[in-house]
Amino acid sequence: MNTIKLECENKPLMVAHRGCSGLERENTNAAFVAAGNRTYWGIETDVHKTVDGKYVAIHDDNTKRVTGDNIVVEGATFDSLRRLTIFNKPSDKKDRSDLCIPSLAEYIEICKKYEKEAVLELKNAFEEQDIYEICDIIAGLDYLEHTTFISFCYDNLVYLRRKHPEASAQFLISTFDEDLLDRLLAGKFDLDINYKALTAENIALCHEHGIKVNTWTVDSAETAAQLAAWGVDMITTNILE
Repeated sequence: MNTIKLECENKPLMVAHRGCSGLERENTNAAFVAAGNRTYWGIETDVHKTVDGKYVAIHDDNTKRVTGDNIVVEGATFDSLRRLTIFNKPSDKKDRSDLCIPSLAEYIEICKKYEKEAVLELKNAFEEQDIYEICDIIAGLDYLEHTTFISFCYDNLVYLRRKHPEASAQFLISTFDEDLLDRLLAGKFDLDINYKALTAENIALCHEHGIKVNTWTVDSAETAAQLAAWGVDMITTNILE
């Protein structure tokens, strides 16, 4: 099995959703490296804070879906999470000791090694100081200028802007609401939206106001080609390349 190559005019920048999760188990170093070895512009992941103040790459609030162990991420220590083995893909067996929950630093280091944009989702509502700590970790690895922050929590991006006004930031949302454009302009944010909410008209409207449009999660080549024809800037995908 391999990725599906997207062949279309005006191909958008392609973002590997949770790493190359169509091939490797999501949000593992293996998935990040698989994306790094391909033509993706960016590698997306999700960040949570552990109870002892560390930052890890995992999507869910609980580890049960990916490890079988019923552990709340933000109530656990980094070391206890690190000892968990993630199910392999597609067998759902724990037969690869390298499949563990990555640290934020490991994810950034892989993005840097393969020269990919780090597309980092700030999961849940962080404290302002947490956002600054995340940025400091990335800046310490000299990769802040190659990181795009995304979040469903508007305040996370507001906090980001206070310390790093020039950082790339995209507001995540499922629907194109009436006040969305005003909120994007007020925060100086780009958009990351469910592809089902997009039309040629609202993409054009965003572009008229200098707003870039990323869309998730597109695994159909036909759908991706239509979005490309409408002028979407980025496509987040599990399997398209």
